[in-house]
Parts: sequence; structure tokens; C-alpha cells
Amino acid sequence: MDRRGFNRRVLLGGAAVATSLSLSSEATGAGETTARTAPAGGAVRHIKLYAEKLADGQLGYGFEKGSASIPGPLIELNEGDTLHIEFENTTDVAASLHVHGLDYEITSDGTKLSKSHVEPGGTRTYTWRTHAPGRRKDGTWRAGSAGYWHYHDHVVGTEHGTGGIRKGLYGPVIVRRKGDVLPDRTHTIVFNDLLINNRPPHTGPNFEATVGDRVEFVVITHGEYYHTFHMHGHRWADNRTGMLTGPDDPSQVIDNKITGPADSFGFQVIAGEGVGAGAWMYHCHVQSHSDMGMVGLFLVKKTDGTIPGYEPHDPHEPHPTDGAAGSTEGAQGDAGAHQH
Repeated sequence: MDRRGFNRRVLLGGAAVATSLSLSSEATGAGETTARTAPAGGAVRHIKLYAEKLADGQLGYGFEKGSASIPGPLIELNEGDTLHIEFENTTDVAASLHVHGLDYEITSDGTKLSKSHVEPGGTRTYTWRTHAPGRRKDGTWRAGSAGYWHYHDHVVGTEHGTGGIRKGLYGPVIVRRKGDVLPDRTHTIVFNDLLINNRPPHTGPNFEATVGDRVEFVVITHGEYYHTFHMHGHRWADNRTGMLTGPDDPSQVIDNKITGPADSFGFQVIAGEGVGAGAWMYHCHVQSHSDMGMVGLFLVKKTDGTIPGYEPHDPHEPHPTDGAAGSTEGAQGDAGAHQH
């Protein structure tokens, strides 16, 4: 994969169905494939991000005016990259951009305490930096930036952004390490109080794949409650990437993970691996939370497009990925562009 193509993916994210570089495997021999992997970092990137009021009174982030979504768009980087974000607040209240897991100076903290917020109609550039792992001058080890992180508002409603987060001002960040395996598509799932992606109870979102696709999920928690994220039929490693590095990797393989406010993690699965096609549930395994509607479907199709035993609850139900913000999947284009 050339660097030019990968850069485009970095600047893409999750509007209703945002698109990114197609990351299908390359054939290496008879019946064999090799996974796509992330290149080295070190690039300097520039994007624009907008905070907007949505038609239903909620708030969202978007890469273009009129494209705001909940969750906000996926921002994806490689260790060593620097990202400059020109942030415009189009809402009628002060707002900001605060990131977890990355490096930034106090002027990019995104809080009123540091006077790094943005008044209504204002613009500010936030700078996020990432770094590779290595040794400090004193010989101790410094971890790299790679991981599944997130960003959110920190000023709407209170000095901690309680109102902004409740209304939808949050989104995913992925930092890759050179050699990390890349997915065919990425989806974001946010447990926010007792809702998923701020949608009404019992309304998904649902995510679609075909058996054999490599699908990545970013899971984020906000609000007042602890949850347990569980996915039926699929498992992942409880480590930085959600993947085992080899037969001696001691990481525990799990299908259920406790997650609290501001936690984030991610993992990749091969859709239907060992279990086949089906409408596989994901949900919070706190029983009362499940009963109150914290549930969605991972719709894994056969190659002919069918899903055994699956019947939508509503015959007029939209396509499973319609409105599934925080998703990215197959398209190609110039480096530094973005599209919705």
C-alpha cells in the first residue's frame, strides 16, 4: 500500500457512513494472503473540524459544515505524526476539543481553566502530537502513543463538558504503530449513560460485514455508569491492539470487558470466524442496562448477502449501516482529502 493512499484514511472518519481507503489483503501465493499494515509515522497533517447543533437539539462534530454526526468522525494517525486541527464552533455556546492519550501543550488542552476553549462563532487551532516508544535519558522506558483513544468537549454545560458529552460531542481516535494490522472497516460504539451512540433505546446501531472481513471496533464509555461490553460469537485479545502477536502472547482472550466513564479500547475480529454468518448481538451485560435497550447487532452476511434467520423488526428499517456514525469503509482518493 502506498503512503499517499494511507494518508487519506487518516483524515477520514465517521459521518453517517464515512469512507476511507479500502484495505483488502494482497495475494502472496496460491490461496494465501497477507494483512495490510500501518506504515511509519512522522507526517504533519492539517484538518478542519466543526462543532454543530443538530436538528434534534443534540450536538456533534464533523469534518465539514452540515456533516456533524454522533459519534464524531474517526481521526486516525500513526506514531510520530503531528495533527493540526482548525476547530470552528458554530454552536451558540462555548465549546472545545479535548483529547485523551496524545501529546499536546496546555494551549491545546480544550478547557476553560487553560482558556483553550472556543466561544460561539470562534475558531482555534489545536495541535496533537504522537510519539513512538523509546528510552528516556534516564534509561527508563517511555510507552508510545499507539492505542484506541477518544476526543470530546470539555466546557458545554459545566467546566467538565458534562452537557456537551451528554448531547453527543465525542468521537474516536486511533494511533497506529508501524506494522499494526489494518482492518477492512472500523466502527465506533459509545456507551453514553444508558444509550448507544446517543440513539434511542432498542434502536441499534447495527453494523454490517461479510464472513471473512476484518472488522475493527472502537468502544468508548461516557456518562455516569459502568458497563460491560459483550459481543456474541466473537473474541479478542485484551491488549493494545486486540490481537495476539503469536502463540506465546500471554494476553487473555475475552468476549466481555468492563468499561467505565472515559475508558476506551478497541479490537479486531474476523467476521463470522468459526461461527459463520448471523445477526450477532453486542450489548451491555449489566442485565438492567440490556433490558433498557443497550443492545445492537453485528450483521454478518454470507457471501451471497443473506443473513441466516435474520428478520428486521421493522420492514421499513433502513440499511444496517445507515446512520451508523463512527464507521469507515472502502474508497480511494488523494492524500489529505476527506469525504462523506
